[in-house]
Amino acid sequence: MDTQIPYDDYPVVFLPAFENPPAWNPPHERVYHPDYNNELTQFLPGIVTLKKPPGAQLGFNIGGGNASQLGIFISKVIPDSDAHQAGLQEGDQVLAVNDVDFQDIEHSKAVEILKIAREISMRVRFFPYNYHRQKERIVH
Repeated sequence: MDTQIPYDDYPVVFLPAFENPPAWNPPHERVYHPDYNNELTQFLPGIVTLKKPPGAQLGFNIGGGNASQLGIFISKVIPDSDAHQAGLQEGDQVLAVNDVDFQDIEHSKAVEILKIAREISMRVRFFPYNYHRQKERIVH
């Protein structure tokens, strides 16, 4: 004989809000459609150079590291700082600093390198996909 579990005994599950994807457009119409951004140069690596006077802050925070398996990312940029004016933005992945590879580095080691350097040459790329995946891992 089957016994049914009372409805009130089921766990409550909250799902994230669902966003409908944009409507399908034929490839020949995508070039000029506002839902499709074909400008990919923003994702190419670039060099950001910063000079830090003694005792000064860099103007940005980092997150991640090899424990997250997603790399080091810019997690915050202070408005009107030298970092902001140089073009750094939240979601930039730090690929290297002063020729030190940051793609598989511990967070504490990355912070140490950034703190002791007076001149910083950072190779970065805008890569929000992994940055948002990293933020989700921290929250959950």
